[in-house]
Amino acid sequence: MKICLVASRGGHLDELQFVKYMDLECEYFLITERLPGEHRSRNRGRVYYVDPVNRKEPLVFFKIIKLFYIGRKILRKEKPDYFISTGALISIPVLLLGKLYGKKIIFIETFARVESGSLSGRIAYLFADVFIVYWKNLLKYYPNAVYIDPFEEDKYDTGYSRNSEIPI
Repeated sequence: MKICLVASRGGHLDELQFVKYMDLECEYFLITERLPGEHRSRNRGRVYYVDPVNRKEPLVFFKIIKLFYIGRKILRKEKPDYFISTGALISIPVLLLGKLYGKKIIFIETFARVESGSLSGRIAYLFADVFIVYWKNLLKYYPNAVYIDPFEEDKYDTGYSRNSEIPI
């Protein structure tokens, strides 16, 4: 099994870094943004860098089209079975490609979104196989989401223990 992790820099990527602390018996790779002057990642898996995308930029549409093209090349090479993302904008083209290839999509709404959903979360919710939220009040925006209380050790609100598999 191979997992594609995709997240924008900053908090989105920080939240996804839990994977490097897990004892995974599968391969994974990361797609993220390269910051100016950055050369390496501390991630154990392979890392693919793409140009940062800001939805307020005038050329955002062309950058998104470029992400589809670059993402397609990466996914043809890597052939992942699952996609896990915490957002933001760079994740949407990659996740859509994964869905078009018939793969499973897991989206984790960022921990920082307490009152309302993020733009990437609202888009990913439309096609994600599993959508996870950390705050119970987000269930009104994402009624089919899996709620995971990050502060509770023993059980998720959904009845799944931390050792149970999330249904995909």
